[in-house]
Amino acid sequence: MAIAKLHTGAKLFLILSAALLPLALIAIYATAQTNRLADQEMESRLRVAATEASRALSIELGGDMTALQVAAAALDDAPQDLSSCARARGVFAEQMAAGVRFAITDAGGNVRCASNGSAISPAPLAPKGNTITARASATALTMAITSPGGRLTATALYPRAFLAEIARPSGYVRPFATDLIVGETRLPLEQVAGLGPLDRVETIRSPIGLADIALDMRARSAPLTSALVIAMLLPLLMWLAAIAISWFVVDWVLIRPLQQLRQTVARYRPGQEIDLAIAPTIPAQEIRDLAETFRAISRTVIDHEAGLAEGLVRQTRLTREVHHRVKNNLQVISSLINFHARAAKTPDVAGAYASIQRRVDALAVVHRNHYAELEVNRGLNMRSVIGDLASNLRATLPDASSGIAIALDVDSVYATQDVATPVCFLLTELIELAMTISPNASLRIGLARIGDSPRATLTIASPALAESAELEGLLASRYGRVLEGLSRQLRTRLEKDPAGRYSIDVPITGHD
Repeated sequence: MAIAKLHTGAKLFLILSAALLPLALIAIYATAQTNRLADQEMESRLRVAATEASRALSIELGGDMTALQVAAAALDDAPQDLSSCARARGVFAEQMAAGVRFAITDAGGNVRCASNGSAISPAPLAPKGNTITARASATALTMAITSPGGRLTATALYPRAFLAEIARPSGYVRPFATDLIVGETRLPLEQVAGLGPLDRVETIRSPIGLADIALDMRARSAPLTSALVIAMLLPLLMWLAAIAISWFVVDWVLIRPLQQLRQTVARYRPGQEIDLAIAPTIPAQEIRDLAETFRAISRTVIDHEAGLAEGLVRQTRLTREVHHRVKNNLQVISSLINFHARAAKTPDVAGAYASIQRRVDALAVVHRNHYAELEVNRGLNMRSVIGDLASNLRATLPDASSGIAIALDVDSVYATQDVATPVCFLLTELIELAMTISPNASLRIGLARIGDSPRATLTIASPALAESAELEGLLASRYGRVLEGLSRQLRTRLEKDPAGRYSIDVPITGHD
């Protein structure tokens, strides 16, 4: 069939589209039509009502505070003017019947004018300048303003019922809730009965324009109609259907075949061909192709391993042959130098030949140990290298230096050939330098690891290497430049002290 030849991703897409597309279209249509129209209408009506309520409060409260400020200014200028207090009571006559009270007091708290002849409790606010200050409690709103001269303070107290009546918009029949917001305090004016946590609520905040007072108006949004219920349930049904269908398709087409293929590949061992008896039962063509690819790879690995094994044998033989020839060549060179040294006519010429022979022997020691450690691949054992070097040096010393003593204190550490070669040359140079100054000198060679770091400290100490005019002359004329070049090759600095001790840190690859 044509569908069987499609990719697994295309099959999954077609199945999910056929199952979920009708549900998705219905959910989109119901949600878009119901929620959008209902919420827009509700928000528009509530905004109009909140604007009307905040404007009514602003007019009422702003007019009252203006009248109180005028009365306070008149009493500030003429304390005995009782008509100003009478006019203020006349302005508040209707509000006082609803429980509104006011008082004008001086800085000492003495009442100059009040709605009932006494001050307002709690104590009035302390506004600054001509600004209006407000404070809310659970039952009332208190507002205050000073006279232009700043000597009198006018305070008005509005009970919650009066404010609720002023803030009730006309013509708005839907149940609503209003709160006055003063700073962090909320003064509830109207409440919606039966408002639960699951009810949909629309909230509009409208500033009053006085003392940072704002009005919050809330109302229930459109109720849960049948269309809205369908819009809410359909996404859940779509989710459940997607989980069930996706699990079935992916598990049958992908997961189980991949698990079987993984188990088959896990049983594979190098040198074997992967057995794919399960391949014909795999429903996904891509996984069948992948299984066949694994089988082809296993065949290729078998062929490559055979070729690599054969090449490794040839390379090992060739490497051993090369090292054997190089070792023999170094021995031939050392023998030739020794032969010519015996035919030397003067002690200086014989000494020069011996010096050259010692350096060739140092290189031969490194090469011999490198060849021995070739198959281990841990590097050169520096204890063996330095031990062989010391033995060769003792064997090639002239008769005049037969009494030289070399003591070793070397840890069993490993280093690469690039490190071992300059180390052997450095030791050869320093031993020959000490022997030149004192033919029967005593030397002590040490190599100690530095904690857990991949480095070790190489030291050589001898009284013959102590500071002296002869030592400085030999370093300046012959040995100094060689020692500096070898330390540069080791990428560190050769340290020395006046007592005749040289030390240098060298990198290592491991230790026993």
